[in-house]
Amino acid sequence: MLDTTELTAAAERFADRLRAAPQSRLQRGAAGEALALARELSVMAQRAEEPGRQPRIMPEAGVFVVADQVLVAANDLAEAFRSVSVSPRAVDDAVALVRAAAERSGL
Repeated sequence: MLDTTELTAAAERFADRLRAAPQSRLQRGAAGEALALARELSVMAQRAEEPGRQPRIMPEAGVFVVADQVLVAANDLAEAFRSVSVSPRAVDDAVALVRAAAERSGL
């Protein structure tokens, strides 16, 4: 079975930092970066689970919800990776996306 622990752990760390960030920091770009990540992870999960179907885009729900959106998307992707056949490289790539988004967010 594919180990997705690193993916969910990276998403949890980023979500924790988002939750601890002041509103002003979230509004200056951290929330936008996190939403873009959540959307990307969500699309990846949908493509893995339903190839050929047009992915639905995660809606913007506000700066105080974006941490949860990151977690939901990462957990959905981890579950999708475990249920379909993907290489461990796919997990590594997803972890890299989370880390890069966290770095760009400044958190």
